[in-house]
Amino acid sequence: MEEMEEELKCPVCGSFYREPIILPCSHNLCQACARNILVQTPESESPQSRRASGSGVSDYDYLDLDKMSLYSEADSGYGSYGGFASAPTTPCQKSPNGVRVFPPAMPPPVTHLSPALAPVPRNSCITCPQCHRSLILDDRGLRGFPKNRVLEGVIDRYQQSKAAALKCQLCEKAPKEATVMCEQCDVFYCDPCRLRCHPPRGPLAKHRLVPPAQGRVSRRLSPRKVSTCTDHELENHSMYCVQCKMPVCYQCLEEGKHSSHEVKALGAMWKLHKSQLSQALNGLSDRAKEAKEFLVQLRNMVQQIQENSVEFEACLVAQCDALIDALNRRKAQLLARVNKEHEHKLKVVRDQISHCTVKLRQTTGLMEYCLEVIKENDPSGFLQISDALIRRVHLTEDQWGKGTLTPRMTTDFDLSLDNSPLLQSIHQLDFVQMKASSPVPATPILQLEECCTHNNSATLSWKQPPLSMVPAEGYILELDDGNGGQFREVYVGKETMCTVDGLHFNSTYNARVKAFNKTGVSQYSKTLVLQTSEGCNYETQSAPYSQLVDIKKLLAVAWFAFDPGSAHSDIIFSNDNLTVTCSSYDDRVVLGKTGFSKGVHYWELTVDRYDNHPDPAFGVARMDVMKDVMLGKDDKAWAMYVDNNRSWFMHNNSHTNRTEGGITKGATIGVLLDLNRKTLTFFINDEQQGPIAFENMEGLFFPAVSLNRNVQVTLHTGLPVPDFYSSRASIA
Repeated sequence: MEEMEEELKCPVCGSFYREPIILPCSHNLCQACARNILVQTPESESPQSRRASGSGVSDYDYLDLDKMSLYSEADSGYGSYGGFASAPTTPCQKSPNGVRVFPPAMPPPVTHLSPALAPVPRNSCITCPQCHRSLILDDRGLRGFPKNRVLEGVIDRYQQSKAAALKCQLCEKAPKEATVMCEQCDVFYCDPCRLRCHPPRGPLAKHRLVPPAQGRVSRRLSPRKVSTCTDHELENHSMYCVQCKMPVCYQCLEEGKHSSHEVKALGAMWKLHKSQLSQALNGLSDRAKEAKEFLVQLRNMVQQIQENSVEFEACLVAQCDALIDALNRRKAQLLARVNKEHEHKLKVVRDQISHCTVKLRQTTGLMEYCLEVIKENDPSGFLQISDALIRRVHLTEDQWGKGTLTPRMTTDFDLSLDNSPLLQSIHQLDFVQMKASSPVPATPILQLEECCTHNNSATLSWKQPPLSMVPAEGYILELDDGNGGQFREVYVGKETMCTVDGLHFNSTYNARVKAFNKTGVSQYSKTLVLQTSEGCNYETQSAPYSQLVDIKKLLAVAWFAFDPGSAHSDIIFSNDNLTVTCSSYDDRVVLGKTGFSKGVHYWELTVDRYDNHPDPAFGVARMDVMKDVMLGKDDKAWAMYVDNNRSWFMHNNSHTNRTEGGITKGATIGVLLDLNRKTLTFFINDEQQGPIAFENMEGLFFPAVSLNRNVQVTLHTGLPVPDFYSSRASIA
């Protein structure tokens, strides 16, 4: 029962309820605490003024929460009544159990009456400290709230059960432990007090004395005070109002506000509600039982997690220390090889220094000797030795021939340490691999005969090796960025075929795939090189016109259709997704399936139906463009919208370049996206509409159209760039 104690304590004072009253929100308050948190409201919010204006619907009117800031959203501990100019800001305090309460704006008047009978200030307001709902009291004040006799009884029983031993109620000083209880007197006696105050003779002889524990039980079962009607204090409750969900007396039925309501017998409703509460408690009891079992499970998990963490940490440290030891041993071996190479180089260089020094000393001696011989003035003596000296000098000079003065050893070490495989393995070191209990899947094989490219899309297919015995749970396909950059994941799943859209035209991509299961990840497959379509990618800046014509005839062009996956749900598709219309009167956006980031691209749209002069828009957009407004309303689209008389260019809801000339049924709209020049140009019936619409076009663009139910268009792709544009480009 200790867990129930919080339910028995007042949210204001934090003590057990004393004379609790029930608020209309079903929460309880001590009667004295309710008086302490009363606040006087402005005259305009009184129940009398509300009833006079026709807005009052009950005796207790809940205040408009939009007009009152009852408590701070942050846990600041302060709140104020901000809706009233006349009400001062009132600090919000916290009760002992942490619930915010509101003290009165002014101290209550001093009175000698009981809290229930003392008058309350006019237009008083009380705020429930638990749900923070406010209500204005009527003329009855706090007497209008029913007293919670059941709660009082529960508190009495709880407090009695908390007592360790029952004490005598008649001992004058230190009460002794009671030995009996008189059921008629409802008093606990010790033996001396029983003999003195309750002798077993006379009228008292007929009283029944029982043990204290039995007396406690009988006291609990004894009838308590019967709650009286709040409107008629002298009357007991006799019936139950079904509509108001409250007990009432017979006067309430005859002359009060319950006279026209449906009522039932108090005893029958008492049994019915007890039955309903018991049934509800059964379900709540099951949830509580499950919660207790779940808490036991969680506590066991906490202990297991701690144990596993210590064990796993020790295992991890041991394995990493083993790797570090192996690396240190390898480091010592490699250092030994470096030292050996160092000693070898030094020996070779030192030997060459010694040899060269000896030879230089001999050469220098021969030179000095020859110089001294030259100084002799005896011709005959000189000629006797001159031939021999000349031969010696030439021989010595030849000994200093090519390569003699070249170092036999370089200063560079002929060692190159390649640690990239080890670093890669360290970076790929994973707990999944360390916990492996079965091998990883085999490396997938790319099926080259099924891999292909179309426009700016690439389709790749792969399979597991025929003799592989380890199943793969999925595959990871990676592509680089088309410029030799880093690989990125483009697909993760169980399928063995994938089509990647939105690649750059005229670009080379590298693709690879690997398999994975619970154990880990396989090695990468061989890298496949893919080349996307040229997509009308050519340079017009420096080539002459004759060459442009020849090149244009050989160019690849892009074929695509509208994309149902990214279109607005109101778009209607037909003709293999080449024809679109709309089911809504509002403009809706549909994109093409192919995106462009390089090259020159041209496509056309024919108007199949044009009713009531709508203004469809044509152009390009990013993938995340808004789909429920006209194309060009946001900064993700560049468009031309046109009616039956004129057209405008629009981007980011900015309208420019109004041009005469509109569309009718059968008209053809051409869109030319030149990403070499970074421009976007529009055509109507093979004539350019206005100037170049947009410049500085960079990024990935998708063909786009916005239309409503009055328009239907058909897309035509795979078209070459118009001749007049090529001619104009060559002239420029």
